[in-house]
Amino acid sequence: QLSDQQKMSESPLSQFRGVYLPPALHPLNKTLVKDGKWKDVDSTQEKRRSFLHDFCKKYNSRKKLQTHLVHLVSRIYVEDRHKVLYCEVPKAGCSNWKRVLMVLNGLAASAHNISHDDVHYGKHLRKLDSYDLKGIHTRLRTYTKTIFVRDPMERLVSAFRDKFEHPNSYYHPVFGKAIIKKYRHNASEEALKTGSGVKFKEFIQYLLDSHRPVGMDIHWEQVSKLCYPCLINYDFIGKFETLEEDANYFLQLVGAPAELKFPKFKDRHSSDERTSAEVVRQYLKELSKEERQLTYDFYYLDYLMFNYTSP
Repeated sequence: QLSDQQKMSESPLSQFRGVYLPPALHPLNKTLVKDGKWKDVDSTQEKRRSFLHDFCKKYNSRKKLQTHLVHLVSRIYVEDRHKVLYCEVPKAGCSNWKRVLMVLNGLAASAHNISHDDVHYGKHLRKLDSYDLKGIHTRLRTYTKTIFVRDPMERLVSAFRDKFEHPNSYYHPVFGKAIIKKYRHNASEEALKTGSGVKFKEFIQYLLDSHRPVGMDIHWEQVSKLCYPCLINYDFIGKFETLEEDANYFLQLVGAPAELKFPKFKDRHSSDERTSAEVVRQYLKELSKEERQLTYDFYYLDYLMFNYTSP
């Protein structure tokens, strides 16, 4: 916590540098919750919040923040009407969350008739890094900040299935070609030309390679690097495993219209089986014991922060 004198002498950006973290845990404002049925969800929520806070205190006690504020908030979506900040974690319900934010913002009447392309390419929602420093600061201090996470291995397998097992005009030519070229011996001309048919083992080799032929991607980037949960004090931690009840409780907390409920539908490839623990097991069988361990190590922080059981 900075002294008032320091606050006055420093710009909002420098306040976020060289500060010992994590920030204080503030109580959640529950004045808008009208219903007694949320008791269990609320109790789970308080446990998640204090668990993350305690973890960050232990993990961060000697670390100083050296990251620019604008970079920290680049994945956070803003909904000004209900004063909501939502940090996007791909493959953890983010498409439907963006639909909900559009409805809250008055940009759509219902979450059910917003197309996938409209959600992801429509540029309807503002991100926090598009505001000036004062705007960023004020919103971080006064809005309800939420993050929704998912078991790291499930999220990883879900991303692989979505991007590499279905036709894709971006991931196959950009990532697929580079992955096949570097990790597949005797690759066919066709595979090198299209980048289609990447195997899960090849994808993991790319993920674990410190000299990756192409960069990282938000769909498999660690949550600790997308949303900085130890630097930004999230008020609400939702989980994909309890997505609907968490999301609907959160909507109560921020005073959303009573008729707005979190959508249940699967955004894409709706005929595919959802990525479950059993599906993940099948994919992990393709890896060596060492590769499995290294993949777990890659997401180690995410496992710890959000109290997920190691697979």
